[in-house]
Amino acid sequence: MKHKQHDNPAKPHTQFNRPNHRYGIAEVVEQLCAPAESELTHYGLHYRNMLLPSRHRVIECTEELKSVLFPGFFGYREFEEDTLRFHIGSTLDQVLYILRHEIDIALRFVDGYSYEHEYARPEQLDDVLQAFVHTLPEIRRKLLLDARMCYEWDPASFIPEAPIFCYPNVHAMINYRLAHELYQLGVPFISRIITEHAHSQTGIDIHPGAQIGESFFVDHGTGVVIGQTAIVGDRVRLYQGVTLGAKSFPIDERTGWPQKGIPRHPIIEDDVVIFAEATVLGRVTIGHHSVIGANVFLARSVPPYSKVYQAPVRITNGDAAAGPPAPEDDRVGGG
Repeated sequence: MKHKQHDNPAKPHTQFNRPNHRYGIAEVVEQLCAPAESELTHYGLHYRNMLLPSRHRVIECTEELKSVLFPGFFGYREFEEDTLRFHIGSTLDQVLYILRHEIDIALRFVDGYSYEHEYARPEQLDDVLQAFVHTLPEIRRKLLLDARMCYEWDPASFIPEAPIFCYPNVHAMINYRLAHELYQLGVPFISRIITEHAHSQTGIDIHPGAQIGESFFVDHGTGVVIGQTAIVGDRVRLYQGVTLGAKSFPIDERTGWPQKGIPRHPIIEDDVVIFAEATVLGRVTIGHHSVIGANVFLARSVPPYSKVYQAPVRITNGDAAAGPPAPEDDRVGGG
């Protein structure tokens, strides 16, 4: 009696069945290993420069820094008074150890090349880290003001502590304020990794180069864009979908590409409110205490105490039943 033979799942593939031979992968591998003829990979052709910062480790450091800025809200939560100093000290020590390695890689990658943005040099690494760690108390002070602004201006927020650990605005601002300090210190790559991580989680896209004042509030947040050279004052409120963007890009005659680093985004002065889906483009100034209504497209400056809004919707049927038009203040909302 013959026994039925069963296929052995652990049996290696025959040469004929391996995808490498069935699909001609070997030829593709050779092509991909050849140097890429592109300006985008020019700096990476020397293999000593191919090592880039680890996105995973940078994001890991950012999450650990949250537990340093707000212990009990993020990370390990069970502290006694005498263990808090140990937690903050040991966490900072670990974060700086990892960040030192990642920033070192970033600085060495760009070292020796000329860019429009001036970066720190590898020999300045320890100075950069020391300067960064000493900004943390000031970062926390600003973040507490951001969180307070959330609580005060969001009618749905009943618990003062809630914005710190469950509001997208504060989450995005933690990442932005950390990234902004690294950007100011001339660290490439790292700052953009940090803000893009918050962007992917909250829908709030803030370039680390933007300058944002105190008590900043983004309600809802999805779709908000704040460009690299934007300047935002104190106590500014934005709603979902607001864009502070560039209107045009002067062309660099040498490269034929848009010039980089020039001021091209709006200046928003103190106590301005910009409601949902409004778009403000170019190097224009929105004067303090102004209100920009929902869905407005604005590409010119407005003086302080301005109110800019779309014309009210016209009702073509049932005008009599509609009643009197809404007051102006009721037509600029959007949150």
